[in-house]
Amino acid sequence: MSKVVKFGGSSLADANQFRKVAQIIRSDRNRRYVVPSAPGKRSPDDTKVTDMLYQCYDAVEKGKNATAEFLPIAERFDGIISDLGLTISLDKEYDKIAENFRKRAGRDYAASRGEYLNGIILANYLGFEFVDAAKCIFFTSKGEFDADLTDACLASVLGGYSEAVIPGFYGAMPDGTIKTFSRGGSDFTGSVVAKAINASLYENWTDVSGFLAADPHIVENPEVIEYITYKELRELSYMGAAVMHQDAIFPVRSAKIPINIKNTNAPEAKGTMIVPEAPENTNKIITGIAGKKHFSVISIEKDEMNAEVGFLRRILTVLDNEGMGFEHIPTGIDTMSLVVSTEELEAHPNTVKYITQVCHPNHIEVINDLAVVAVVGRGMKEKKGTATRIFAALSHANINIKMIDQGSSELNIIVGIHEKDFEKAIQVIYDMFMLSE
Repeated sequence: MSKVVKFGGSSLADANQFRKVAQIIRSDRNRRYVVPSAPGKRSPDDTKVTDMLYQCYDAVEKGKNATAEFLPIAERFDGIISDLGLTISLDKEYDKIAENFRKRAGRDYAASRGEYLNGIILANYLGFEFVDAAKCIFFTSKGEFDADLTDACLASVLGGYSEAVIPGFYGAMPDGTIKTFSRGGSDFTGSVVAKAINASLYENWTDVSGFLAADPHIVENPEVIEYITYKELRELSYMGAAVMHQDAIFPVRSAKIPINIKNTNAPEAKGTMIVPEAPENTNKIITGIAGKKHFSVISIEKDEMNAEVGFLRRILTVLDNEGMGFEHIPTGIDTMSLVVSTEELEAHPNTVKYITQVCHPNHIEVINDLAVVAVVGRGMKEKKGTATRIFAALSHANINIKMIDQGSSELNIIVGIHEKDFEKAIQVIYDMFMLSE
């Protein structure tokens, strides 16, 4: 049985955190494959190494001396090496990186070097083999992740090592150019590695003791979710809940490998298990609450729109032509609402005009300052009156509901409210379900 363990930037911010990570890994012999992020902030006013790399690369592009600009980054890594009592030198790596900055290797290359250098240090400290992600994680010529080639290569390479460190966040294009994943890239790397070796468990170590049922900036001391399904995680992550990027579950989901969200600073805490199917013995109706602000509603009214063939298709074609997505489309017989990002709508100011041209509505208007709140839980379809309780909680708090949408799987109920009521809505829904059960 082998486990893949991924450690975030806060878990590897300095030498003391390295020691915690090493102790965690050495406490379980099954933790054999490690995916590190770049060093994060050591204090609230500190700068992440990835941000330092971006700043350095931008300065070099403007004509600054690469070696001089890279010096603070080198000092950050050398400080970790010295504090850990290691004898390795990364001077040649620093020189190579500075030279590649001068040659304009690209911002993806620059950003990836934090994980790369941290991986070398961690592998040396643990006595593990270092495997450069650029040698076994691949993208297509179009910049899309090449799952099949990566899976085959990782399985082959890691099959030759009993223990290894593989940096997160990046891979390589067919020509060898470094390409990074989007936000949460190290999470995705860990998931890909877990699938390739058919891991028994993927542990994702961060600075919180699991996935919280609500945003702790809104709800004081929200409960930690003990079990959450892949589907529930997708819903909550998409709606803004942090901890793990939603796309990172796909590789392990297909292989039915569970994920355990753990806290590096409190390793004894159980954390959250992300699983294909959660245990049945739970009395929780909802799993979590999350939401987002800054949406607009394009409200469309037209008599007998439900009988007009191709009505919705024409509207969606307009969005497609504008390069816009949508969040929700609540509909009635003669009404339709398109919930879209306010930022996107402002970037495409002719959208409403084009919709008017293709569907000739009786009335069309844009309503701004909308927030959406998603109440997610596998227990909702087994319990009657869940929606009633949500609406009652909002009503008692004098919060007006502007939109209601429920997924066909009955896994979530989404409400649209005014932005000014967003935080209050999260709080009262949490109180209704989590404090009364």
